[in-house]
This record gives sequence, structure tokens and C-alpha cells, in this order.
Amino acid sequence: MNKNKAMTAKNFGWMDCKPHAKGEKGLDAPALKLFMSQLPDWKLVGKEIVRTFGFKDFYETMGFVNAVAFIANREDHHPDLEVGYKTCKVRYSSHDLGGLSENDFICATKIDVLINGVSVEWGRT
Repeated sequence: MNKNKAMTAKNFGWMDCKPHAKGEKGLDAPALKLFMSQLPDWKLVGKEIVRTFGFKDFYETMGFVNAVAFIANREDHHPDLEVGYKTCKVRYSSHDLGGLSENDFICATKIDVLINGVSVEWGRT
């Protein structure tokens, strides 16, 4: 992260993922702390952000998985998913950077919007 930029909270739900620039590094500790404060239900685990979602049955779980797949394909940023009968664990990391990027937080926010039933405009026409 550019140290000359002022660190501010971001409305990730309105943002779209961007390709990483050559030589780009993952987010630094102050950025991670700030951005994690915007996703209270997610946990920072090593170089990933992780959240486990629970559902009433397999059908509901698979509906969620398909919705996450839609978001991932639209943003061209794909999570690791662990799917169980009534659970789905979502893990984001920007593997090419060896850490986390804003793209991880953009997608995690969009999943939170999905699960919380809040409507946002996805920013594309």
C-alpha cells in the first residue's frame, strides 16, 4: 500500500475488483486492521480472511454457493470454498500477491450484502 495515501475506510460493496499490477504487494498491517474492522463477522487467519456460514439444509447451502460463484465470476476473483450439508466456509486471499488485497475485501463485502439481504447496485450496467 502506498504510504503517502491517507488510510480511510472504504465502501467495498460499491467497488469492483481490479487486476493486480506487476510488483504489487499485499495489504500492510494498518490497512488490514482498518479493513477488518469493516467486516466484523470475518476472521483474519494467516494471509486469508475467513467466514463460515450456516444454513437450514443442503438446498439453502447450495443456493448460497451458487450465488458466491456468481459474484466470484463477475468480479474475476475466486474464493476457496469448503461446502458441507449445512455450512460453507469461504476463504479469500490474493495468492498472486502472497497476502490480501482490496479485491478480497470487495468480494467478502458483497457476500455479506448477499447474506444480510441488503440491496446494492453492483456498479455495472
